[in-house]
Amino acid sequence: MRTEGVFAPETRTEAADSFEAVGPAAQTVVRETAKAMEFDREEYDQRVTGEVVETARDALFASMLVVTVADRETYEEWVESHPDYEVHETGAENVDNVVWHASPATETVVAATFQSEPDAAVATLRRQAFGRIYRPMLKDDAGVTTE
Repeated sequence: MRTEGVFAPETRTEAADSFEAVGPAAQTVVRETAKAMEFDREEYDQRVTGEVVETARDALFASMLVVTVADRETYEEWVESHPDYEVHETGAENVDNVVWHASPATETVVAATFQSEPDAAVATLRRQAFGRIYRPMLKDDAGVTTE
């Protein structure tokens, strides 16, 4: 079993604070990417919208979520020891491995099963966790709009 990532917000406030914290980094990444693509001022103004920066912030936040990668037995033990959590699992039942992200703030766990390619499973799971847990939370509870 291994755990990787940076953000494991315990509360909605912690999630909102972490989400806000990545905003400046997202702006820098978008600006530097546009520079590397040799956008002139006019093209930059036309193509780099607030929506582009928000998408970068969403992706950056999601990519930093803490996930656990383990075998199915370890995952099932975790679920059994957290009976109050709502479980959202995707993938096939008959594979050996699971990656999951648990949100104490919503008592939700999002999981994806995989047989091989753990890096791809982790990336997919983080996007799913953001979409299922954090996008609605940050939009509804923290007054932060991601769109």
